Amino acid sequence: MKKIFRFCKECVAELKKVSWPSIGEVLSSMRVLVISIVVLAVILGALDFLFMGGYSFVFTGKFLTN
Repeated sequence: MKKIFRFCKECVAELKKVSWPSIGEVLSSMRVLVISIVVLAVILGALDFLFMGGYSFVFTGKFLTN
């Protein structure tokens, strides 16, 4: 039990040494992440739409039929 208590105490001591980012840095990084995800989602959606239309054209002769 002593070892577990000592381990926890050392963990807390090490966490106090960590240089944590400020809220501004976190928000800035989060903004970059969200914008990147949206851009990639739009690109992948456009590629999916084009490939779907291409396959539809190859197999039916019409672009995006139902």
